[in-house]
Amino acid sequence: MSLGALPALFAKAGQVVSPKFKLMTTDGVEVSLQQSTSETVPVIVLGGGVTVAAVLTLLARAGIPSYTICSRTDFVRRSRWYRELPMGGPASPDNLVELLEKVPLKRAVLMPCADDWLTAVAGLPSALAEPFPSSSPPGPVIEVLVYKWGFAQLLDQQAIPHPRTHLIDSLAGLASMPAANFQGAILKPLSSVDFSMKYGVKGFVVQSQNEALRIMGNLEFPIMLQEFIPGSPTAGYFLDGFVDRNGRICGMFARQRLRMSPPKLGNSTLMVSVELDQVAEAETSLRRLLGFLKYRGTFSAEFKRDERDGQLKLFEINARPWWYIEFAARCGVDVSSMAYRDALSLPVEAVKAYEVGRRCVFFVHDIRAWKEQRKHGKGESLWSWTRPWFGADGTPFHWNDPWPALAYARRLLNDHKVRRSREKTHELLQGESPQPVRRTPTI
Repeated sequence: MSLGALPALFAKAGQVVSPKFKLMTTDGVEVSLQQSTSETVPVIVLGGGVTVAAVLTLLARAGIPSYTICSRTDFVRRSRWYRELPMGGPASPDNLVELLEKVPLKRAVLMPCADDWLTAVAGLPSALAEPFPSSSPPGPVIEVLVYKWGFAQLLDQQAIPHPRTHLIDSLAGLASMPAANFQGAILKPLSSVDFSMKYGVKGFVVQSQNEALRIMGNLEFPIMLQEFIPGSPTAGYFLDGFVDRNGRICGMFARQRLRMSPPKLGNSTLMVSVELDQVAEAETSLRRLLGFLKYRGTFSAEFKRDERDGQLKLFEINARPWWYIEFAARCGVDVSSMAYRDALSLPVEAVKAYEVGRRCVFFVHDIRAWKEQRKHGKGESLWSWTRPWFGADGTPFHWNDPWPALAYARRLLNDHKVRRSREKTHELLQGESPQPVRRTPTI
């Protein structure tokens, strides 16, 4: 694919009709609904997990009706905002066309919250893309962002600072690389989704060439070897925002990671909103990249400041909603509402400012981060650790919607048991246990 030939995405709203249909609420009550020209066009949220929980809260807050397509075991089904869309069978990205042909709606906005759903939406035929519009990037752009080697090549071409990355296609190729390239490096797949589904982790941190060779004796090629950028969790920054159908960036929001779990490679557990000026060089690079891609839709770009040269280096761009999308909205940048309006070809008001210095914590994972730092010999007390929680936003669970939090906590406990079993298996297979990059819920 030629990166210079990436097409712009064109979305056209269809005509509203007025079918009658029935839906089941989370209380098991059958409700008869009528969609008419005077009613708000609903959203069909595609995906699951933490991200969908946050999106449902934002849509409810904005007064936008929504229906969710997720797995039968997803904790999001316990939310008060969850409404099931009758489909007559299991739903997956592979049968999205069939699903939309049967759904009892003639018009709805699609909001994919996972990479596989995002790809499926981009591939819809025009006959369905018009009545079921989405504010998302075109298919070739999604392909570049989801498949990591193509993304690394793009960053090379655009001269955007990023971790040094090599594509390895065999054990012989791995053995021929300089040994210095392996110290603290990361073995990463070309597709995180496929790899994590097959092996239960997103990658491996290695300390030597021998360790990498031992690990790859049990895995499949090709694989990427990426350098690890040194620095504390506070060296991590994110730029989140939205680009409308005309290529205009309607909002950009900066946040700094304060804590994370696992400690070396993981997800943010505590963060703070910061001024864009604090990451000005990253903003410049990202604006240039999004313009080159003719990007459209929500985005969340992850950077890390390299303590060796001071540069902010780009790791990845999520082309869909992410875990902390609600935090951006609480600070003043509601990209879910922007995406909704843009999908319907409505005007999108640009946001020029947002609240700075506001904190957000994911309580369950931040407790895990505290346990991990204690395990590594750091003696910060629980009281000291939790003081930043006071006055911080919690996400994505709320007191007026408690059941998803309880279901999520139960799932985490089960996942912990499964992960420990996998880690023991890795130890037996590899002799020494490398640090796995943990598989996490969709973000």
